[in-house]
Amino acid sequence: MYDAIVVGARCAGSPTAMLLARKGHKVLLVDRASFPSDTLSTHYIHQSGAAYLERWGLRDRIIAAGATSIRKFSLDIGPFALRGTPPPIDGVADAHSLRRNVLDQILVEAAASAGVEVRERYPVDELVFEEGRVAGIRSRDRVDRARIVIGADGLGSVVARAVDAPVYGDHGTLTCLYYTYWSDLPVDGAELYLRPGSMFVAAPTNDDRTLTAVQWPRSQFHEVRADVERHVTAAFEQAPELAERIRGAVRRDRFRGTGRLPNLYRRPYGDGWALVGDAGYHKDPIIAIGITDAFRDAQLLADAIDAGEDLALYEQRRNERSADSFQRSVDFARLLPPPPLMQQLFVALRDGAQSDRDDLFGTIAGTVPAERFFAPDNVARILVSLDAAA
Repeated sequence: MYDAIVVGARCAGSPTAMLLARKGHKVLLVDRASFPSDTLSTHYIHQSGAAYLERWGLRDRIIAAGATSIRKFSLDIGPFALRGTPPPIDGVADAHSLRRNVLDQILVEAAASAGVEVRERYPVDELVFEEGRVAGIRSRDRVDRARIVIGADGLGSVVARAVDAPVYGDHGTLTCLYYTYWSDLPVDGAELYLRPGSMFVAAPTNDDRTLTAVQWPRSQFHEVRADVERHVTAAFEQAPELAERIRGAVRRDRFRGTGRLPNLYRRPYGDGWALVGDAGYHKDPIIAIGITDAFRDAQLLADAIDAGEDLALYEQRRNERSADSFQRSVDFARLLPPPPLMQQLFVALRDGAQSDRDDLFGTIAGTVPAERFFAPDNVARILVSLDAAA
């Protein structure tokens, strides 16, 4: 009998298992994959996510493994670009980018070092129910039992499907995505480009590679998939300076992509089960907050289980802390021009204080509360400079 079985050993599951084991719980961590292995990802860990790694004693490990350190952020909306540096959080000033075959291996090893029993290449065939309660997992002919089974196995979660976890806040799939890697492509931190009908990003990652990703409306997925390179090139041409840099670079990998990027919540707990990471809350990757959110929710869930709390409190905390970034992901994923007030705010930020631009990017990085930055009195303060210039 385990205290917890965690299904899925990537950026939500391994930290959850590690944190529970550090608190003295007997934990089994299983995954159908072996490690190291890759998975679809933007790789980006915002400053607020890096702060969790620092707190857990793992940040030095990812830096030693080659994770890039990123401070600068830019948002190019066509007529001009905003550039800034998100304020630090808990003394952490850098975001990081590390491919998942490296990051996930570090997280699995950290779980094992904490005393977690790890089984790789261990697919879960079904959950075991006793008197209507989840009581364990079955893999082939083996049954393992636990007081709680945690699904950290992504959007297609076996656990979520087996318990029929209710879905809410569903905005559907708004975009499709393709990404690849380049060498000899210089970038100035993380560069975001918003254009009518598309959004694309260029950011450094490990092994001296630069990641580029492009998103289009989901309705164009089949058209894009038929000739990915042509559509990616056409998107970059909307930013001539970036396109020129890419023409001097060398593509080092195939295009990877998907048209399955829903925006939804699932109820993340029930009788003998819980969900964490993408299994319980999935959003468009357009502002790259997935890994950061997975770290946050791993901490929230582990703390709640260890304290013996009603997991409704875990759901409440998760939803409260993700509400703004979830809505912002949905808004960006609509790939529409900014509304008039936001356009005015961008112009005022362009001409105003650098500290305000830094704070804007801090709302994405999770280092500045969005409710504070976008409070009516603060927005009015920023807009005063625009009114004065007019």
